[in-house]
Amino acid sequence: MVRIGIVGCGRILNAHLQGYAKLRAAGVDDFRITALVARRAEDAEMFRVRGQGPTPRPPVLPPESGDPLAAPHTYLSDFQDDVEVRVYTDYRAMLDDGVVDAVNDFTTLALHHQVAGAAFQAGAHLLTQKPLAISVKAGRRMADQARARGLTPGTFENVRQGRFTRAAGWAVQRGEIGSPQMAVAGSIGGLWSPNRVVAETPWRHRKLEGGGGGSIDIGVHQFHLLRYVFGEVAWVSAVARTFEPERFLHDATGAAVQTVRAEVDDTYLATVGFDNDAIGQLLWSWAGRGKPLAIPDAPAFYGSAGAIVGGMLTDEHGRATPLLDYFEANLTPDERKRFFPLGLTDAYAIQQLDWLRAIAAGRDPETSGEEGLRDLACAYAMLESSLARRQVTLAEVLEGRVAAYQAEIDQHYGL
Repeated sequence: MVRIGIVGCGRILNAHLQGYAKLRAAGVDDFRITALVARRAEDAEMFRVRGQGPTPRPPVLPPESGDPLAAPHTYLSDFQDDVEVRVYTDYRAMLDDGVVDAVNDFTTLALHHQVAGAAFQAGAHLLTQKPLAISVKAGRRMADQARARGLTPGTFENVRQGRFTRAAGWAVQRGEIGSPQMAVAGSIGGLWSPNRVVAETPWRHRKLEGGGGGSIDIGVHQFHLLRYVFGEVAWVSAVARTFEPERFLHDATGAAVQTVRAEVDDTYLATVGFDNDAIGQLLWSWAGRGKPLAIPDAPAFYGSAGAIVGGMLTDEHGRATPLLDYFEANLTPDERKRFFPLGLTDAYAIQQLDWLRAIAAGRDPETSGEEGLRDLACAYAMLESSLARRQVTLAEVLEGRVAAYQAEIDQHYGL
């Protein structure tokens, strides 16, 4: 039985608890959540027992958005009632009490390497919400600490288990579009544009707390998708900008009630090169006044014998079939079991199950700490490239040979 302690009780916790509830419904019975940690005890009590504790926070997005931040409020008592769940305001006290074997870290980014260091010192396995760490050096320290102690580190990257991601990666690996050539992903403007505080979390706009802006928060998702579908990234050439130096929180009437100074990027444009000589184009912006720009058929992947565009798998003669239908019709039983174990389709449940199985088997999960580190290095490569005004390689960023943008962060945290 793996006893799990959850550190960080923000809005995203609902999506994670929904995943755990689906695991229990599928018959997975080898874990229990035994502790909740939040800076304020009442924030943890909000998730402990249905009918008790403070009133849940209102969602920042409507349920129909499908965003994990819009997941319905969930209580531990909804799916487990046979263990005591202890509440703490300090994760170190939880670890000192020895009530957990593993930790889920859903705190703000700046705390990830600190929670990891304490967890690994206590001999606890770890699953960390993406992005992995506040800097590449911090992420490397996390990976090294886990390896030295023989523990299982995972990065929670829910893009990996999405049906489109699975299908696109499967199709490319089967050679359905030939050799990878070009990829395109991204958009400009939308929900948080032109100057709303993203997810109503001011820390996302502060360099020493969020590292970067969209480049880090969204960039790791984009690079994870690209790396999974198209192969390892070799180099990045990018520009990043802060077009909106002030962002605003609003009340229920839409009136601005708080101003937040933006220290990090709200826009990036990047060209990406892969080890296999394919290239990619990424763009993202939380700025942009006026009409948002979406690329309806993105993400798109082109190869020497076809393409995946607009959710369609198209051959070089123009014959097209829906990618997900083709995927479903041609998966082998072993592939289906690997991609969607126990018939699960919820990305949170699948990722949690993989991490729990990795702990039991003494292996890395599919989205390991090293995977998270590479995603992070790719994302920071955009900021390092923009500052250096040149193309940078993934190896340079991973090895710390290019780290001028991150120097202030590393110095602040004594890394």
